[in-house]
Amino acid sequence: MAKKEIPYKIYLEESEMPKYWYNLRADMVNKPAPLLDAKTRKPMTAEDLSPVFCDELIQQELNDTQAYFEIPEEILNFYKMYRPAPLVRAYCLEEKLQTPAKIYYKFEGNNTSGSHKLNSAIAQAYYAKKQGLKGVTTETGAGQWGTALSMACAYLGLDCKVYMVKVSYEQKPFRREVMRTYGASVTPSPSMETEVGKKILAEHPGTTGSLGCAISEAVEKATSLPGYRYVLGSVLNQVMLHQTVIGLETKAAMDKYDIKPDIIIGCAGGGSNLGGLIAPFMGEKIKGEADYRIIAVEPETCPSFTRGKYAYDYCDTGMICPLAKMYTLGSGFIPAGTHSGGLRFHGMNPTLSQLYADGLMEAVSVPQTAVFAAAEEFARVEGILPAPESSHAIKVAIDEALKCKETGEEKTILFGLTGTGYFDMMAYEKFHDGKMVDYVPTEEELAKGFSYLPKMD
Repeated sequence: MAKKEIPYKIYLEESEMPKYWYNLRADMVNKPAPLLDAKTRKPMTAEDLSPVFCDELIQQELNDTQAYFEIPEEILNFYKMYRPAPLVRAYCLEEKLQTPAKIYYKFEGNNTSGSHKLNSAIAQAYYAKKQGLKGVTTETGAGQWGTALSMACAYLGLDCKVYMVKVSYEQKPFRREVMRTYGASVTPSPSMETEVGKKILAEHPGTTGSLGCAISEAVEKATSLPGYRYVLGSVLNQVMLHQTVIGLETKAAMDKYDIKPDIIIGCAGGGSNLGGLIAPFMGEKIKGEADYRIIAVEPETCPSFTRGKYAYDYCDTGMICPLAKMYTLGSGFIPAGTHSGGLRFHGMNPTLSQLYADGLMEAVSVPQTAVFAAAEEFARVEGILPAPESSHAIKVAIDEALKCKETGEEKTILFGLTGTGYFDMMAYEKFHDGKMVDYVPTEEELAKGFSYLPKMD
């Protein structure tokens, strides 16, 4: 039987869209450690989490035995506005690099929010609406999550309050205005609106903020307003679950044309997009059905995997959230104000952390200027201006393709292009003007962050 000719872009039919989210934890031999109550150090129950999260999302968060969750019809109908997303063969990039490698990317930026974040935003907003809530609160770094959530809330008629990391609030005014266009209120974090914000500002005057700070404020606001719950764009397992539509579509498209990736690469901040992309492939790897080399790429400024500690830690700077066992730099660590705002979180998703601890995936950190150089190279040949976060994956995909050029190996490389960078032009401007600098935290700075780790018995 002749092999199918592979098109430039592989699209699935609407009928081929995933109807279920895949819960990778169900197939893991070593389950991720449970969330712990910060005071009692006991595993969090659904009752413990109910003041913060929506009821259905709590069930998804705590369930590590059910492999598949059916996607509600209302969410599927929303997905159909921009899904299935294309799997693209980067022929032009391959030609430019003169590599024997075959490079594919799953493009998640073909919606108004400009990123993969909408996959979970509509799900979380849907469950909030179903519960009869008035609104939700959240944090956002680069602004993609805040943009996606504001869109989802506008669609469902929910109020949306966003705490945006201060440095991104100032660097990305257009993201801020898109959120406001969709009806969200946007506050630079840390702020004087919350008690935890006031405390952080007193301890760190003039701080540019962090995702950990913004999470603290959003959680405080949600628990102080009747009819509100907190929702989040990454880190926790419920978010990674929703993002598995990325990996499920990718695998279906590759299987359709008998393509098997050798290397799978994704940027890693909190971990939801990486986890969503690799989930079905990692499931096969765990069950011994196939093998893949999986690489997480993070910024040198916030190296949770590559320089962090695997320990229980707070998910927020204000230390009001539960404890999660993850690779972390310490909840008090505030990274430099780089332009990849979505990757400036001090910790990593607990599921991915367990997989990394078990040696099932690799991690590498890369400098900011090299990331933007890769982004520019990609944009010039592939015609898409990538988000700074996504460009971390592009950088390592190019590195791996050039290694194939040296060795002559014809490997197949897959990476996640999680979003577009059209609202990140101030960052590109700094890169083009030679004003962008690289920053690597010192051992002393890391030690200070680690000093915030809670003492465990």
